[in-house]
Amino acid sequence: MTIIALIVSMILVGYEQPAFAACGDRPSYNAEVTNSGSTWTARNGSRTVYSGSDMVAAVQAAIDSLSSGRTSKEWVLVRGDGSMSANSRISLRSYTGIDVCGTIHVSGSGSGDNAPIYARGVRDIEVRYLNITGGPLYGIFMRNVENVVLGDIGIRVSSGLGVRIDNHGDRSVRSRNIHIDQVYVSGTGSHGVETYGVDGLTINRVTARNTGGSGLLLNDTINATVDRIDADGAGTGTGYAALRFANRNGRVGDSYPTNIRIGSVKAVGGGRGIFCVSESGGVEINQVDIQRTGGNAILIENCYNVNIARQSGTVDGGGEIRIAARDEFPPSRDITLQNLTVRNTDIRWSPCVGSNIANRNITRENSNLHWCSSAR
Repeated sequence: MTIIALIVSMILVGYEQPAFAACGDRPSYNAEVTNSGSTWTARNGSRTVYSGSDMVAAVQAAIDSLSSGRTSKEWVLVRGDGSMSANSRISLRSYTGIDVCGTIHVSGSGSGDNAPIYARGVRDIEVRYLNITGGPLYGIFMRNVENVVLGDIGIRVSSGLGVRIDNHGDRSVRSRNIHIDQVYVSGTGSHGVETYGVDGLTINRVTARNTGGSGLLLNDTINATVDRIDADGAGTGTGYAALRFANRNGRVGDSYPTNIRIGSVKAVGGGRGIFCVSESGGVEINQVDIQRTGGNAILIENCYNVNIARQSGTVDGGGEIRIAARDEFPPSRDITLQNLTVRNTDIRWSPCVGSNIANRNITRENSNLHWCSSAR
């Protein structure tokens, strides 16, 4: 195959350049964990800090062997596939980076916030590579953290939640400055990626396949930029969506300036496509591609300053595109649906409450428009 043909074939199959060249490609690591047969060994320089059968103990020993009181990031390399209990965790300390060059398989039962990668009340942490299988409670769980980088994350599981980052240890202080390169998540019982109480979120890509809940759920999160959400079968049979905003997401003080910016959303099947609810807003979404959702293709319910399909979009089949309202919250305002081609599903504004709600440049094919002539 010629170079040109190879490049063309990569484009056709959706090839994407990985975030990094290869797992373990850093020039040096401060501590290293290796596996030989049933023995895990953790070393820091010439020191052996653990040798035994427990992968979690080995990785934790390597992390805990890093310099005490450090103010710059030190790195741990893990080589080999391993297993752990759902009722255990590997805890990151401040100023720690880790590459897991292998797969962690999670089995058994557990409770609480245990996860293969866990962090609470720490800062400046990085997980460049991680692959998880089995049945964890969470793949990654982080609470009240700052300056976090997640690189190439694969979570192919049969239960639990993929990645959760929140501030529920101290809700007066947000988790801050979270960067996620790419997450592939499938088979969760709950959401693929969820944030709650975050200020400063950047995501390159979330790919969700057959998640029990939303592909990406943003709660009470501000100043977020997401390049792409690609969801197939997210939240099937539920009210969740490929992309969901909830719990005053995007609210800054008492207003909703545009601070949640989404590049593109693809939703195939599943529950809903896009769902904004419970006094959320401040959102602009450039492109949408929504196909055959089980529930609403788009549902905007008590949200403010939402602009969907700023550039372009298609909706084909599935449930209605709807502007709705609950009595317990003020009705929606400053909502724009535009630049859409809508096939085989209706567009409905009901009940007729809200203000500055507009649709423009909508092409309808086998689709009806039920729009309020006035609202309050």
